[in-house]
Amino acid sequence: MENIFDLGQVLLIDKPLDWTSFDAVRKIRYLVKTRKVGHAGTLDPLATGLLILCTGKYTKKINDYMAQEKEYTGTITLGALTPTYDLESEPEQHKDYAFVTPQLVEKTIAETFTGGILQTPPIHSAIKINGKRVYELARKGKEVKLEPRPVTIKEFAITDFQLPVLSFRVVCSTGTYIRSLANDLGAALGCNGYLSSLRRTRIGEFKVEDAYTIESAEEWIKQQLNPAQNG
Repeated sequence: MENIFDLGQVLLIDKPLDWTSFDAVRKIRYLVKTRKVGHAGTLDPLATGLLILCTGKYTKKINDYMAQEKEYTGTITLGALTPTYDLESEPEQHKDYAFVTPQLVEKTIAETFTGGILQTPPIHSAIKINGKRVYELARKGKEVKLEPRPVTIKEFAITDFQLPVLSFRVVCSTGTYIRSLANDLGAALGCNGYLSSLRRTRIGEFKVEDAYTIESAEEWIKQQLNPAQNG
């Protein structure tokens, strides 16, 4: 007998820090007792925020959700870079950042990181080359070359300026790597930079404030599967 999750549901989850996107999928799959569960766009383990999960027949809608505009908030730390472009690896190549001003950052963003741009994804990413995920090749020390891809940065605003940390809000097209944006901004400023925190706040019309925590999702799912016990 099919349950409501076999028929199809869209669940908005606020992904916790240090969970992979697949950790969230695996947890929900176990709870809903349905094998068909997928997510509409990966979040890195060190990122939090909105993850859209589709169950059952609604997994056919995943590509539609993935194609929608994304919004993020987070922080970029200037003065160093990391191989992964975030804090999954240690900061290195430290540089002076004292010369950076809010005006310089805004000018650099306006000239280089607004509108349609070409962006090279991080080599520590889940993109596949010849069937292998590039982060697996990078971890083995193999040379990885990725081609730049067109993405659209609709908005890129610095919301707080406390050197060496820049707080930001970005609205962008699907396929945009915020880690690359942080790394590339640091390079363009001439002082290096890496993504030090990230939160996805919106996908299309779906907002993180409407999302379940893992714990509240578990409670809601139990109520849907056993309504009589919760009556």
